[in-house]
Amino acid sequence: MVFLSKRNDVSKKALTAVLLAIMLPVISYLIVKKASDRSIGMPRRYYYDSVISVIRDGKTIDDTLWHSVEDFKFQNQLGRTVSLADLPGKVIVADFFFTRCPSICPKLTANIRKLQDALSSKDQFKQLNPAFIQFLSFSVDPERDSVPVLKAYGNKFGINPDLWWLLTGHKKQIYDFSMNELKLGLADGEGVDSNFIHTQKLVLLDKEHVVRGYYNGLDSVDMSKMANDMVFIMLEKDKNYVSPLNEIKPILPIIIFMLVATVGLVIYLSRKTQSLKPNV
Repeated sequence: MVFLSKRNDVSKKALTAVLLAIMLPVISYLIVKKASDRSIGMPRRYYYDSVISVIRDGKTIDDTLWHSVEDFKFQNQLGRTVSLADLPGKVIVADFFFTRCPSICPKLTANIRKLQDALSSKDQFKQLNPAFIQFLSFSVDPERDSVPVLKAYGNKFGINPDLWWLLTGHKKQIYDFSMNELKLGLADGEGVDSNFIHTQKLVLLDKEHVVRGYYNGLDSVDMSKMANDMVFIMLEKDKNYVSPLNEIKPILPIIIFMLVATVGLVIYLSRKTQSLKPNV
């Protein structure tokens, strides 16, 4: 009697364990799905080049090809010729200024400096890795803003040249980049003078150099929103990422069959044990 009772208890525990093994992934999925439904939306993408049809999981769906800004080659405050190709996988914050500006530029630079310093703080932006962030400030008066002038400006404001480039080059290329690639003329509600760009707008680019946001660099609320968006983009999953779970899809029917067979076997053994019990 004692032996049969223990055997029955073991069978019941085995059945419970199998049922938990089946239900746990389902419960976890429902919890994650519920949490994701309440999650904050990612910063949107602004401009697309085209829409193409692709086949995924046997279904034809429309896929948007978002506009990734063109590369450039300018000189930074250290006299190095740099380009976007030097910043693979980096989240970028871009703005436009000139060193002789007496109005918005010093305030704009000071606010970006606060963000630069915050990235090095242990108490703020813990999820951000400074190595994956780059600030780019383009001079809209490149004829006067030579490399030595930019270097002096950077020293004045405590700019870290590893994290933040002050850029100069051909005026037409800088203006074309701002208007045609970053679309500042479309983003600024008051309009941007294409003959002399003077705006407090900051532009956020993701790791694929796609525009993800425009922010008022003189507004503390907007700067805080940009900082949060930087975190979201840093944590954003690569669209080309393939989950390791996809590797088990081909054998998923076999796994399900084995689970069902195991449950059936446990139930059979449990009933068999019950039938072996002596009638009292």
